[in-house]
Amino acid sequence: MEKTKKKSRQQVFTLLVQVGRKEDDGLPEGATGGALMIYASGVDEAEAVRETVAILKQADLNPLDVTGYGTIEEREAQGHDIADDERELMARALEENSVVVAQLTPFFHGEESEGEMPEQ
Repeated sequence: MEKTKKKSRQQVFTLLVQVGRKEDDGLPEGATGGALMIYASGVDEAEAVRETVAILKQADLNPLDVTGYGTIEEREAQGHDIADDERELMARALEENSVVVAQLTPFFHGEESEGEMPEQ
């Protein structure tokens, strides 16, 4: 029986993760938390979220909430404009089967968002 390379079922999901403060989290002094725009690979969004949360905890961050925006195809169907640099980071996440932090936005008192994607 000949083995053929199985097509990967991995996809890349866009996640917005809100983090709270934790000792040694690397956020700027005075920040109350932050938001991270992340591209994470997984066979489904639930797996991408689990892997992302685990990695962020290992990095001494305190994930509080995750909002999923779907795959690149789902985002395009919703009318999102996806820049070339964003596409490159998504391709990297898929190729490396990894979690790529595309952007970190620290929050200062009163700036916490309500799950809106930060401007790129």
